Amino acid sequence: AELGLIPPIPPPLHDSRIWTIPYARNPFFTGREHLLALLHERLSTARTAALIQSQALYGLGGIGKSQTAAEYAFRYGDDYAHMFWMRAATSETLAADFVTLAELLDLPEKDEQDQQRTVAAVKRWLAANEGWLLILDNADDLLIAQEFLPTSHKGYILFTTRAQATGAIAASVEVEQMNLQEGTLLLLRQAKLLDIDTPLEQAQYADRAAAERIVREMDGLPLALVQAGAYVEETGCSLDDYLRLYSTHRKDLLARRSNLLLDYPETVATTWSLSFQQVEQANPAASDLLCLCAFLAPDAIPEDLLTRGAAELGAVLGAATADPFKLNEALEVLRRYSLVRRDGSAHMLSIHRLVQTVLKESMNKETQRAWAERTVRDVNAAFPDADYSTGAMYQYYLQYFMPHIQECATLITQYHLHFPEAARLLFQAGAFLYAHGFYSQSQSLHELALAIRVQVFGSDQPDVAESLNVLALLARILGDYVQAEGFHRQALAIREKTLGPEHPATAISLNNLGVLYRVQGKYEQAEPLLQQALSIYELSLGSDHPDTLITFINLAKLYAEQRKYEQAEQLLQQTLATCERVLEPGHPHIALSLNLQARLSYEQGNYERAEALWKRSLTIIEKTLGAEHPATAEILNDLAELSFVQGRYTQAQSLCQRALSICENIFGPEHPDTIAYRKHLTRILSKREGEQDDGGHHPAPPPS
Repeated sequence: AELGLIPPIPPPLHDSRIWTIPYARNPFFTGREHLLALLHERLSTARTAALIQSQALYGLGGIGKSQTAAEYAFRYGDDYAHMFWMRAATSETLAADFVTLAELLDLPEKDEQDQQRTVAAVKRWLAANEGWLLILDNADDLLIAQEFLPTSHKGYILFTTRAQATGAIAASVEVEQMNLQEGTLLLLRQAKLLDIDTPLEQAQYADRAAAERIVREMDGLPLALVQAGAYVEETGCSLDDYLRLYSTHRKDLLARRSNLLLDYPETVATTWSLSFQQVEQANPAASDLLCLCAFLAPDAIPEDLLTRGAAELGAVLGAATADPFKLNEALEVLRRYSLVRRDGSAHMLSIHRLVQTVLKESMNKETQRAWAERTVRDVNAAFPDADYSTGAMYQYYLQYFMPHIQECATLITQYHLHFPEAARLLFQAGAFLYAHGFYSQSQSLHELALAIRVQVFGSDQPDVAESLNVLALLARILGDYVQAEGFHRQALAIREKTLGPEHPATAISLNNLGVLYRVQGKYEQAEPLLQQALSIYELSLGSDHPDTLITFINLAKLYAEQRKYEQAEQLLQQTLATCERVLEPGHPHIALSLNLQARLSYEQGNYERAEALWKRSLTIIEKTLGAEHPATAEILNDLAELSFVQGRYTQAQSLCQRALSICENIFGPEHPDTIAYRKHLTRILSKREGEQDDGGHHPAPPPS
């Protein structure tokens, strides 16, 4: 934003010196020390260079470019013969300021009727004289500003601009949002809750905590923080009051002009509104892209999220995202105003949170809802059904897609977006999180997916049963067996009614209900359900299908828990042989089979074989599901138990502590597995202390 025009300050040192900085030094200027030092270093280095390179401070409107340039002028002004400030937003403002400068320089052409003659005279003066610094403020179109500059000179030029691309015109320095400490200090000073010379550490605790919350809400945008501080000072409200008011009156507060901020004629809202209009006029696809980004998470927006969902983005934006050249054209326009940032090597975009807020607040409710729906459809189309559960793709989707899916979940709730694609996105994302041990987050998404499916399809449909089945699995894992049984029985009833008793989906419910009973020690109820599921799978899918194999493993586990070791071992050997024949070497089913074989070996006192099998299983699980997955914790705990009975207490403690840490992070302190691992660790520590007391080494007896 342009700074308010105040009569120029007289030259501080030299009578002949011209100084046209148009306002007083800002007493609240905070931070930016690195930027100022970098500018000073570059401009100082330029003094000894053959070719003086101009510098450009670039960034989003309201980010503090003009204030930083002005502070540089006041801080280092004595290094320059003259200090010129020009309004470079348009050729008209530049021409007017050049005429004013001609008068200050007392050039013969100062009274020319033809402005171009006067401008040319000033350009000649700039070319002939040295040691001056010319600050061209708001030079968003650098080509316009360049027309007013001499082709060669011995002065120094500093632009402030929203344009991220400066080419050969200037070396660029980005002005980013303030960090938490800088923003908090600025806000407290502006609100007069902290004296200018008082360090942040001396602020009242409550004031500092509230200020930090506001800084996070404003994403460190200086203009927004200045407006907030002025509002607090003018109204006398507390920072907490402001934050509560902001939650319901964002649009009003961001558009509010303060009488105290003479050097800030533009508000956050007005600063960007013109940019939004200019983007829409220049490239409608760019305008649509900005709207889409406003409804996604602000950071790390994958470009392939846009391109994969191109068909859902409407004719204009869809055509642009489907064509790399057109997408680049749209992004060029947005980068011209620093409305988005682009990491070309990572193919990621980002947008300031307040740009999102102001853009959404400028829309009516119908437009907001339309963009929210378009966003959900786009993300759904981009999120795959294929196997993304292992390796680099797992990390990619977890890090770069899940934040946007969580944002979509918020949009679905906020705008009541109840349609099949919304439910599909929630279900697939929930399944992804489930597969990797993020159970609480998975449960939230699946609950929302279920609610939508019931509303869209009715309560007795296969899609509803699918959601109920996963929620039952989650309830079991999270320790709520009563809820798990209820969900499983609902899912089973729906599947038997709609798909029939011999359908593979019905077998899924039978298998899962059998596992639930096994976990609770209800073996007599569990076995017939698992046998029934196995019969259906073998008839419908064949003996080599992964669903059939997992049911074999579950049945073998049931036998093992009943100490029917011979039956369990025989079934498990057959199953493992099939798994290794038909599945990929690192498939989780192989790890489960190895894990169960290790348990059988352990129970029968064959510790060497048990350890080897558990380590093989651990290698597969860590590679496929990750080092922080509950399945990893289970094997670590098993290895800890093995080390314990062999008297290797230090190793047992280390393994058990790792298992406990994983469970505490995923499930919390009150989950049955967490409690069991904690008790196990206590037993190990107790044994270690006893060993240290008597100085002996006493292996524990084998399990009975």
